[in-house]
Amino acid sequence: MAEQKKSARKLKDFSDGSARMRYTLMTVSIIGGFFFWYLITLIPTINTFLASPKQVLRALISESKAGGRYWKDISISLQRVLIGFGLAFVASIPVAFLMGWYPKVRNLIEPWIQFMRTIPPIALIPLVILAMGLGEPPKYTIIFIATFLVMVVTIYQGVKEVDKTLIKAAYTFGAKDRDLFIDIIIPASFPFILVGARLGMASALTTLIAAELTGTIFGLGARIQGAQQFMDTAIVLLGIITIGVIGFILDKILLFIEKNLTKWK
Repeated sequence: MAEQKKSARKLKDFSDGSARMRYTLMTVSIIGGFFFWYLITLIPTINTFLASPKQVLRALISESKAGGRYWKDISISLQRVLIGFGLAFVASIPVAFLMGWYPKVRNLIEPWIQFMRTIPPIALIPLVILAMGLGEPPKYTIIFIATFLVMVVTIYQGVKEVDKTLIKAAYTFGAKDRDLFIDIIIPASFPFILVGARLGMASALTTLIAAELTGTIFGLGARIQGAQQFMDTAIVLLGIITIGVIGFILDKILLFIEKNLTKWK
């Protein structure tokens, strides 16, 4: 008995833990990260290309007061991200379901999806500018392409991975294709749609800088590019951190939606 007790192993806890513990660790992580950032910028050679937290804070205060430029950049960039992402989200769902449901459609579309995924969005900028000019449409287009490709592959994979046992059981009870699609395929792939949305949002934000290379005065990407030309690392870091914070908030919103809409899993 003693040997059995000694050899017994406790099952690993894969839960997220208590909310208090999660928030405590997150706070420690953030404070620790900022403290490490502060320490390394005390080294003069590093401070020449990496602004300190104090310098970034000064830049934030200065940009916030400079005619509201900082907040205008945020609102314009956020508008571009949300429009590009929204259009891609609406377009990716039917394309992904068609690819997963009809093999002929999949064989026609999948090679082009996989081909386009290997091309960096920044490489498309010259063609997009020639086709659309320098207005807002090319920015939406660049973000749309990058986001659409990520989401359509994720959602398609969800449709493809639906448990075939459920489909066979439904056929046994006389279900038609329409019933299978509505009652099995859509609910089973719904979590993948939400995961695809989170990945798509991240892709939209990472493509923002490339999208704003198509020519613009306002926007976080444009501000970062302008500051880089003048070696203003505080503004560059401020823009980078702002994009990261926006992405973090949007991801948490999508994660909240995912948890509430997939409680049945």
